[in-house]
Amino acid sequence: MNAPQTYSGLDNEENFGITLIGRLIRDAWVFGIAPEGETFAGRRPGELQVLFEQVHKAWEPYAQLPSRLPPELAERHARIHGDAIAKAKAAGWSAELGDDD
Repeated sequence: MNAPQTYSGLDNEENFGITLIGRLIRDAWVFGIAPEGETFAGRRPGELQVLFEQVHKAWEPYAQLPSRLPPELAERHARIHGDAIAKAKAAGWSAELGDDD
C-alpha cells in the first residue's frame, strides 16, 4: 500500500515558497488562520483544501485585494509577503517570466 501524499512544507518549497501554496500559507498567517511560521509540512491535500477555503473566505470582504485590507492586515500582509519575496530574490529568484513560462 502506498503512503498518502503529504506536503513537504513551506520551507521546502521551490523559490522559498513563491508559489500558489506558499501564498496560501502566508495569507493564512495574515488572517490569523495559522500561526506565523507554520509550514504545513506533512499535511495532506484535503487539509490544504480546507486551508484554501478558509483563506478564500477570509479574503471575501476585501474582494481578494490587498489594497482593501484594513491598515493592520495590510501592514501584516506587506511584511509577510515582502519578507518572502526579499528572501527569494536574495537566493536568485526573479519575477521575470522566462521563455518557458
